[in-house]
Amino acid sequence: MAERASPLRSSQPPAIEDREVRSLSPEARRHAAREQSEAEHASGLRSALVQKVGPGTRAFEVMKRTLVGTYQDGFIHAGNLAYLSMLAIFPFFIFGAAVFQLVGGEERTSQMIASVLVTLPPDVTEVIEPVAANIVEARSGWLLWLGAAVALWTVSSLVETIRDILRRAYGTKAAHAFWKYRLFSAGIILGAVVLLLISLFAQVVIGAAQAVIDASLPQLSEAIGTLRLSRIAPALGLALSLYMLFYSLTPHQYRAKAYPKWPGALFTAAWWLGVTTALPPILSSFFAYDLTYGSLAGIIIALFFFWLVGLGLVIGAELNAALAEPEAAHDGEEQGGGEGAGAGAGKGDGA
Repeated sequence: MAERASPLRSSQPPAIEDREVRSLSPEARRHAAREQSEAEHASGLRSALVQKVGPGTRAFEVMKRTLVGTYQDGFIHAGNLAYLSMLAIFPFFIFGAAVFQLVGGEERTSQMIASVLVTLPPDVTEVIEPVAANIVEARSGWLLWLGAAVALWTVSSLVETIRDILRRAYGTKAAHAFWKYRLFSAGIILGAVVLLLISLFAQVVIGAAQAVIDASLPQLSEAIGTLRLSRIAPALGLALSLYMLFYSLTPHQYRAKAYPKWPGALFTAAWWLGVTTALPPILSSFFAYDLTYGSLAGIIIALFFFWLVGLGLVIGAELNAALAEPEAAHDGEEQGGGEGAGAGAGKGDGA
């Protein structure tokens, strides 16, 4: 019988790998130094990025708070804002027409409608503008003022919804009576109409100034036509209006300078203008609403636009709330000897 081979005897010795002899020539050292420098640079960029926006950093924490808050409440509030915006925009025009009639500017109601709709996509403007013009022209006298009273209540509901969004974002609760909030919302609406009057007056002044320049300095007319500063005005007006809205509706204890309001207003304005610019080509290229909704396609597009704008407003509110650091503000006040006004940041809403 053949003798069984032992595993130790049958195993072959491991092959000896050829080791690469590392050159120490100047050229080899130069290549090695360059490769090491590139690796350290790439690693440094990654580590710097992680240090700035990675887990544990303030930027990461702010983004996390914003995304979590938007996911929890954003889509519900966006739908509510879309419905209320569609419901309130025509009453707002009625109320504005009543105020314009009071100050003797009835002929400027069409300009008021155009100035409001300038920040909307063309598809949405085509749906709203003719209806708004008809309902404003159909009312006069006591019927106009009756419509203005109903409009004031309807539009104030939209303002109160935005207040509730900010209240939820900051985690506060209402501290005043219902009618006080409604009166404050009515004041905001009246202020918005007054701002419209001022903006229309500014447009008239700008137009007159351009006419004078064209007549006296025709060589500058081409440069003025290229600049079109009046196109910048709607964007600046939108950002300023959103900032005032955020500031006036933010809970009272979070209106201090330690809690910035401009990031949310700036983000919402950029989001709004981005949606206004991008929505028409996207709808014409990828969607066929006419085939699905028929004659109601324009209304559906308007609702979709208001839903997107509402979502951006919620993100802006959550961003401001995420940037708020009541603990740091309270510690700073204690070190400075001041009263810790931020200590009760979550115990009520003073606005």
